[in-house]
Amino acid sequence: MSPNPQWDVPRALRVARLFHLVCGVREACVTPFLTLYLRQLGVTAPWVGILMGTKHLIAACWTPFCAFLVKRYQKRRMFLTGSLLGSAGASLLMVLIPPVDRNLVNHFCHGSSRVAATVLPLGVTQTVTTTPAQGLVPNAWAGAPSLPVSRHIRGLHTSDFPNGSEGTFSALQTYLVGSVEGARTTTRALHLVTSGLRDNSQEGPFEVGNATLSLLPGSAALGDPVNLSKPQGDTQTLDHASKGPQWTSILSLGFVVFWELLAGPLEQVADDSLYEYLDFVDATDRNRGLWVWKLLGVSAGVCGIAALVGHLECFLVASGPQGVIYFYSYSLLSTLALAVSTAFPVPIVQQQGPSYKTIKALSLVRGDSRLILLAFTVFWIGATASAVQNFLFWHMKDHGSSELVMGFSVALGLLGEILFHPFRTWLLRKLSRVGVLGLGLGCLALQMLYYAFIWSWWSVLPVQILSSISSGALWWAVGASIEDLASSGMERSLSTVFRGHFYESGCSLGSFVGGFVVLRFSIAALYQACCVALLLWLVLFLSIQPRLPQEQRINYSKLLAVEGSDSSDSEQGSEGDWLVKAMREEHTDWKG
Repeated sequence: MSPNPQWDVPRALRVARLFHLVCGVREACVTPFLTLYLRQLGVTAPWVGILMGTKHLIAACWTPFCAFLVKRYQKRRMFLTGSLLGSAGASLLMVLIPPVDRNLVNHFCHGSSRVAATVLPLGVTQTVTTTPAQGLVPNAWAGAPSLPVSRHIRGLHTSDFPNGSEGTFSALQTYLVGSVEGARTTTRALHLVTSGLRDNSQEGPFEVGNATLSLLPGSAALGDPVNLSKPQGDTQTLDHASKGPQWTSILSLGFVVFWELLAGPLEQVADDSLYEYLDFVDATDRNRGLWVWKLLGVSAGVCGIAALVGHLECFLVASGPQGVIYFYSYSLLSTLALAVSTAFPVPIVQQQGPSYKTIKALSLVRGDSRLILLAFTVFWIGATASAVQNFLFWHMKDHGSSELVMGFSVALGLLGEILFHPFRTWLLRKLSRVGVLGLGLGCLALQMLYYAFIWSWWSVLPVQILSSISSGALWWAVGASIEDLASSGMERSLSTVFRGHFYESGCSLGSFVGGFVVLRFSIAALYQACCVALLLWLVLFLSIQPRLPQEQRINYSKLLAVEGSDSSDSEQGSEGDWLVKAMREEHTDWKG
C-alpha cells in the first residue's frame, strides 16, 4: 500500500485488470460476430469490406489524434465516461437497421430449420427440377460460387420430411434450397424459389416444373430474396428491391462509423492514463502483464455470447436477423465498464505542454531502413489478418458451424497465445527476432492456406493453435525489434505507431480489397491469395534484411540498467565510451 492514497499502485493495478477484463468481454460480444450479423442483414461482401475498411481507417487516424486531444486538455476521465456511454447507445442503433428482407424470420425461434437462399452471379439463372427417383437431398450449408448453377433435386417424398409435417410447404424448405457464399437465412426466398411449385402431396412426391431464378442486374445484394425474379408488371416491387440493399448498407456504414468514433480511442486513452500514473511513481514495469487480462476477457466473452445467442434470442426478438443479443450484451457490459472506470487511475499531475511523440516516432521510422522494412511487414500482416477477421465466420457458416464453434475457435487461438507466452524469451534467444518474425509469417501463411480448404464445421479448430505463433510470436518479434531500434524514451510511442497506424492501415486496405475478391471469386480464393502474398513477402523480407545496416541504436534505459549492475572498475572506460556516443547521438537527433 502506498503511503499516499493518491498513488495507491496495487489498487490502481487491480482496477486496471478488472477494467481490461470487462472491456475484453465487452469487445468480444460484437467485434468477432459483426460481419456475420451484417451478412444476415443482407449486406454483401464488397459493402462489408468497405464498412470494415472504414472502421480500421478511423482506428488508424482518429484514435491517436483523439488521445492527443484528451491528454492536452486533461479530459481523460470525461472521455472515458462519454466513450462508454456513447458506444453503449451507438451499438443499439445497429438493432434498428432494417434487413434487406423485411419479412425475415428467426427460424430458431419458430422451431424450423434455417434455410438459405442460393446466391448466383448477376445475370445467371438457376433451374430447379425434380424427378420421381428415390433418395434424399442433403441439407447442405456449404458451397461455393463455382458450383454448377443447375441443381437437380430428386425423390422429395413427404415421408422424408422432418417434424412429421407431411405435404407441407415448410417441410420442403429444409430440403430444396442449398446455400453458397453470401447466402442468408430466409423463409420468403422459398416462395420465390419455388414459384410454379405444385403440391401433389396426396399423390406422393412434389413436382417442380422449371422454376427459374433470376437476379436483377446491378443490384447491390446478390442472392437476396427481394432480388429474385418478380412478375414483370410489379415495377414498384422491383424499385424497392434495388433500393433496399443500398439503404441497409449505407445505414450500417453510418452507424458503424459513428460507433467507432466513440469507442475506438478508449483503449489507448486508458493505457496512456495508466502508464503516466505508474510512471509518476516509477512503476511502469508492472504495466506489462495487463494484456493477459484483455485476452482472458475476450476468450470468455466470445464463448459466452455465442452460447447465449441460441437461448436468449427468442426472448428479445422473434423476427429479423439472429444476433441482436450481441448488441444488447455490449451495451450492458459498457454500463458495467463505466462503473469500473470511475475508479480507473487517472494522474492528477499532468505533464505540462503538448507531446508530439507520434510525430517523432514517424520521423524515426522514416530515417531507419530497418524500421521501414518492419513497418511494411506489419502493414502486410494487417492486410492479411483482415481476411480472417471479416470472412472466416462466413466461411465457417457455409460449412455448418454454429456460433458456439466460431467463438470456441477464437478462444482457442487466444488461450494458445497466453500459454505460449512463457517461451517468448527462449524462442527469441534461439531464433533471433528476425528468425521469429520469419517463423510467424510462415505460420500465418500456412494458416491462411488451411482456411482455404476447410471441409467441415469442426475442421478449423486444429489450426487455431498456430495463432500462438502467427499472432503471438509475430508481435513478440516486432516488439523486440522496436526495443533494439528505438531511441531512448521512444519505445512505447513507436510500438503504438506500429500497432495503431501501420497495422490498422493494413487491415483497412485488406478489407477494401478482400470484399471485392470475395464477390468476384470466393472466400477460399481470398485465403489462397493471402497465403501467396505472405510467402512472397517472407522471401523478400529474408532477402532484404541481411543487406540492411545492423548497427543498433543506443538505448539509454538498457545501458543505465547495465551500469547499475556492473560495478567493476575495469569497465569504467567502456561506460565512458557509451556515454560519449549517446551524447553525440542525442545532439545529432536534435539537430535533425
